[in-house]
Parts: sequence; C-alpha cells; structure tokens
Amino acid sequence: MRPSRYANRYPKGYTGHGSRPPRRVRVSTPCVFVILGGLALCLGAALLITAGGCAPRPAARPLVPGESALGRYIDLTHAFDEQTVYWPTEEGFKLIKGFEGHTEAGYYYAAHRFEAAEHGGTHIDAPIHFYEGGAPLDQVPLERLIGPGVVVEVSDRCLRDRDYQIQLGDLKDWEAKQGRSLNDAIVLLRTGFARYWPERRRYLGTAELGAGAIAKLHFPGLHPEAARWLATERTVKAVGIDTASIDYGQSRGFETHIALLRAGIPAFENLAGLEQLPDSGFTVVALPMKIRGGSGGPLRAVAIVPD
Repeated sequence: MRPSRYANRYPKGYTGHGSRPPRRVRVSTPCVFVILGGLALCLGAALLITAGGCAPRPAARPLVPGESALGRYIDLTHAFDEQTVYWPTEEGFKLIKGFEGHTEAGYYYAAHRFEAAEHGGTHIDAPIHFYEGGAPLDQVPLERLIGPGVVVEVSDRCLRDRDYQIQLGDLKDWEAKQGRSLNDAIVLLRTGFARYWPERRRYLGTAELGAGAIAKLHFPGLHPEAARWLATERTVKAVGIDTASIDYGQSRGFETHIALLRAGIPAFENLAGLEQLPDSGFTVVALPMKIRGGSGGPLRAVAIVPD
C-alpha cells in the first residue's frame, strides 16, 4: 500500500478526525511580527490600565451645604408645617404620624402621611387654576419651571403701602436699568413680605379664618396691567412673588391671575429667600408635585447663583 501523502507532515502516531487531517495554515514572517507587535501593544495597554487603577485617586471634594459645582444653592421655599400660611378659607397643613420607632426586627422605621390644600405655603398656580381649559399641573412644561431668573425689587414701595400693586413702570424701569428685556426669564417679584412669614396678621393683614377674612386681606401683588403686558408684550416663563397671591390682597376679580394663566404662564406664590438673589444672572428650578389634573401644588423652588 502506498504511504499517505500526509505521512511525512505529521508526527508519528498522529490520528486525525475524519478522512484527512486539519488543514495547515502557513504564516509568513511579516505576519508573525504583526501578531507579536499587536500582542505587545495589548500587554502595554493592560499594564497602563493596571497602573492607573493602582494610582491613588484624588480626594473627593467635601460636600458643602448650599454649594455645588454650578454655584450656590439658595432655597426659595418655606417649610411645610402646622404654621404654614394658607388662604383663610382653606384648612392648614397636617402631618399625620403613622409609625416612628424601632420595629420588632430591630431596625428604625418612620412613615407618615400628610393632608394639604393645593394652594398654600410655597406653591404653584397651574393655568387651569383661573383659566378653563388651561393646563393642569401635570401638563405644565418643564421649560416653564426651569430657566434664568431675575428679581424685580419693589420692597421699598410695598413696605410703605401694604396694598401696593407692582406697576408696569416698575418692570420697564428694571429693563432700562439692566439694559435687557424680561424675555425668556422667570420673573421674581420681591415685595419684602417674606420677612413676616409665618405671622398671619402681618403677612396677610389679618389672622382671621373663613370667608369673612377675605375682605381684610392686605398685601402687595402685581397690577393687572403689568400682568397683561408680560403676557402679551414679553415671553416670560413664569412669575413668582413672596406674598400669598400674585394678585394683591384687596383684589376681587383676580385679573392678574387670569391674564397670566390664560397665557400659560404659571405663578409661584409664597416664595422665600429672594433677598439673597442678585438682580439677574442666576437659574431658577421650581419643581412641584406632579399631581394629575391638579390646579396647583406644593413647590420646591431653588435658585443657583454662580460663584
């Protein structure tokens, strides 16, 4: 029998699978160098990664309350508790204790529930609050709630006159002084009344409750003419104020609410901390509870002021 033509190509005793042994692959010398070079690069990269992982990491910057890489955080929100100011016809905030303590399993646990009207404390008025067919709270665009902020300072006038209505001239004076328009801004109106929180008599003008107290409300607000101008002549994102209402206390027709909310401009009421803000150059983030179908709701508003 003739010897197999593969006999001299494989070691003695080789037994392959199938009718013929596996195909031999010939590798040229240049290919060997390429393969070896690639292996060297991979090994070098692995060593670098290992070395990097062993190198000491830079110490993390300690968390400083009120600061971030973006700037300083300014809280514009009053805490909710039994002293939170609500409209005289509304019930106050209630935190109803559920359980607080150590369980039988040995771990600590706390869980409560709360009751609150939509419009009280630091909160938002959604367009539907005074405009039939307006957006409810869950449909207010985020673009209305986050953006560049400006402060229109009118506390000197408001502290002299509790019934002062912020005039169109006050807004135009701000623009003239700053050399820019109020377009695309979240406009915050500082009356100075946040200093009275939560003393109802000083903040609202009366400490009485019930429908009879409405006629005794005395606090500043935005004049309807100024509100209509913001709604039609400017493109503001939202308007906020540090009083109980964007309309002044003696308003009976709530024309300022209607002018703003009809234009889709939400209102932030009972704001805090506006005295800590510059005239402009900061960012407002005002995020409410996302209540489906709500006419308003509790708001956590903050400002970020660059260092």
